[in-house]
Amino acid sequence: MTEDRLARLEAHVAEQERVIEDLSEALALQRKDIERLKARLAASDNRIAELEAGIPVAAPEKPPHY
Repeated sequence: MTEDRLARLEAHVAEQERVIEDLSEALALQRKDIERLKARLAASDNRIAELEAGIPVAAPEKPPHY
């Protein structure tokens, strides 16, 4: 293997390692965002359920043409 080829391979591996690290960081941030959004969605669902529980069920009304 020539020195030039070895240097290119080493540079390629280093670039791949950098890309993998960048993708890993992006994935970790997205995972945190997803967990935060899941918690907010669950809180919103609970709040909606609480509000709906306090609303009386309306009797079906006949349309005005009856």
